[in-house]
Amino acid sequence: MSDVTSELPKTRSTQRRNFEYVLYFSIIFVLAIPFATVFWVLDVIRKQTLMLHGPLARAWGEAHRVTPIIFSV
Repeated sequence: MSDVTSELPKTRSTQRRNFEYVLYFSIIFVLAIPFATVFWVLDVIRKQTLMLHGPLARAWGEAHRVTPIIFSV
């Protein structure tokens, strides 16, 4: 007897979920940019150095942390 369960075709739900993930990630990233910029400027003033992650890196990290939380529910 052969096992056919390993030959299951890919469903559209995976593609749809990937699209939704990218969509949510993009929205969160764009919304996080202004806040990340403000906090970056405050850190630059407080620490008096530019050797910090920039505002885009901070916004990317925030979107990277928040988006999986939305999909874990």
